[in-house]
Amino acid sequence: MPVDIYYTVAGDTWDMISYKVYGDAAQMSILMQANRQHIGTARFDADVAIICPDVALAVSADLPPWKQVQG
Repeated sequence: MPVDIYYTVAGDTWDMISYKVYGDAAQMSILMQANRQHIGTARFDADVAIICPDVALAVSADLPPWKQVQG
């Protein structure tokens, strides 16, 4: 499973990182599971390496065909 590394900006929170990486704050549990060593962190300092696993985000069938492109 390919992963990326996100380096935090001072003040980042799990939901902010999730939104920046995946475009969806609701994916923060995936980040938290992949980075258990930081699970107790509410606000990050700068330059903390966060592992960001690839996630298959659901595509709504209500979207027009040209917006249903994945990854």
